[in-house]
Amino acid sequence: FKLNTEPHVMNIPDHLRYAASHEWVRTESDGTLTVGISDFAQEQLGDLVFLEVPQVGRKLAAGEACAVVESVKAASDVNAPVAGEVVAANEALTDTLELVNKEPYNAWLFRLKPADPAAVAKLMDAAAYAKSIG
Repeated sequence: FKLNTEPHVMNIPDHLRYAASHEWVRTESDGTLTVGISDFAQEQLGDLVFLEVPQVGRKLAAGEACAVVESVKAASDVNAPVAGEVVAANEALTDTLELVNKEPYNAWLFRLKPADPAAVAKLMDAAAYAKSIG
C-alpha cells in the first residue's frame, strides 16, 4: 500500500470567471449565472458533510454570504459573486455532496439573474485566479 503523494493539480477552467472568495461563475445562454465553488475551495475544505443553498427569489448584493458549505475541517460561507436574484438552487446536491469534491465545476450551488450582466466581466479570468491562489 502506497500513499498518493502526488500534488493535486488545480483545475481552473478557462471559460469560467472567478471571485476572490473562490466561487466560479458560468454565464448561461439565457443570461443567468451558474455559481459553484472552485476546485481550490473544495480542496481546502476537504470532504463536505453539509450544504445550505439560498432560497429561490432571494435578492443578493455582490459579496453577500448566501450559502454554506461545511466539511469535517471547517464551515465556509459561499458569497454571491455579483448582485442579483436567485432563480434556482441545487437542492439535490445536499444528498450528493461528494459531487462538489469530485466535480466542483459540474456541482453548481445556485443560479442568479444578475442585476448588472456587465458585472461578470469584473470577476477574475482563469489566469488571474490561478495567480491569486498561487
